[in-house]
Amino acid sequence: MRICPLSLPRAGAALVALACAAFAAAASAGAVEIQPHRALYSMTLASSRSDAGVVAAQGEMAYEWGETCDGWTIEQRYKLTIGYADSQDVRILSNFVTWESKDGLRYRFNQGETRDGKPDEDIRGEAVLEGPGKGGVAQFEKPTAQTLQLPPGTLFPSAHTILLINDAEAGRNFIARHVFDGATTENAVLVSAVIGPRAAPTIEVAKRNAILERPGWHMRLAFFPADPKAEEPDYELGMVLLDNGVSRNMLIDYGDYSIRATLDHIEALPKPSC
Repeated sequence: MRICPLSLPRAGAALVALACAAFAAAASAGAVEIQPHRALYSMTLASSRSDAGVVAAQGEMAYEWGETCDGWTIEQRYKLTIGYADSQDVRILSNFVTWESKDGLRYRFNQGETRDGKPDEDIRGEAVLEGPGKGGVAQFEKPTAQTLQLPPGTLFPSAHTILLINDAEAGRNFIARHVFDGATTENAVLVSAVIGPRAAPTIEVAKRNAILERPGWHMRLAFFPADPKAEEPDYELGMVLLDNGVSRNMLIDYGDYSIRATLDHIEALPKPSC
């Protein structure tokens, strides 16, 4: 699942995200049965340091992971109001739409965002990798026509999620890969993932929907900026990721404050007849 950093310090590119999947995955993707789904999460302030300035957060995120015969589609929308101690509240609306080929080599992205009703971001373009494990090129149409050289081993979001599930199934505990999602005009970021213990569905969860009656894992992902000299992540994401690609709940930690995303509703989407 793609999760974009809430442009809060910038406050906006971990909501997605979650979730935020040809590479080695092209060969092994068959081992993972992704469940196309539509989910709705409520967003609230989980914690805030006294000097952070953030005193409230309220909103919701809609996340849809669809499947076509040749690719994965993601649509993530969120609206979030951030309350500050010494300034006016800020209302953020974001819509992020992507398509990713199942071989993990082609990717299209479109990100739109407004802050307090005024356009703040309009990013769109496409990216292509030269082959599994290789680098590639990302071409932006907006806001400016620019080209980025993606580093070797770059993954797109769906391929990264599938890799996390595959490695969790294999018993691996740590994965670090470059991931490009096009939510900003920056290059691929380094995502370091720590895979914790297996998480069985609770009775309460199982009663809510059969999609959630799946095993999963506690995970903690750290998103480092594209700058190779950076020592600290921009933010971290904690979640329970199920083996069908569903993210049960999430905690987005920016260091001096954190936001919780709680799953309120989920429904299955149809698989394509290919």
